[in-house]
Amino acid sequence: MAEDSIPEEVQRVFTALDGVAQMPDPIARAQAISRVLKDQTERNKKFYELRRQVVLDLREQKVSYRKIAATLGVSLGTVQDIERGSGRWSTRPKKDDVS
Repeated sequence: MAEDSIPEEVQRVFTALDGVAQMPDPIARAQAISRVLKDQTERNKKFYELRRQVVLDLREQKVSYRKIAATLGVSLGTVQDIERGSGRWSTRPKKDDVS
């Protein structure tokens, strides 16, 4: 999928988030942002696992890292990180921690 062709469901999410950012009442906007951020935090783990399962399934089918990266629109290193289960920056060791 090209970056230009965003599925309709995803575009609706982006449009809704833009609507939150444009809310005229700053208090209501801040409350809405808080709710969106809280909800997204709770969804992130599931989203990471859904994406990781796709990577694992494709690797099981012997699809190359480069082809997976191109298909998902991420870097080669990101695909490798996802496969290892370390696809989130927060789980990576700090440079100082690496021996």
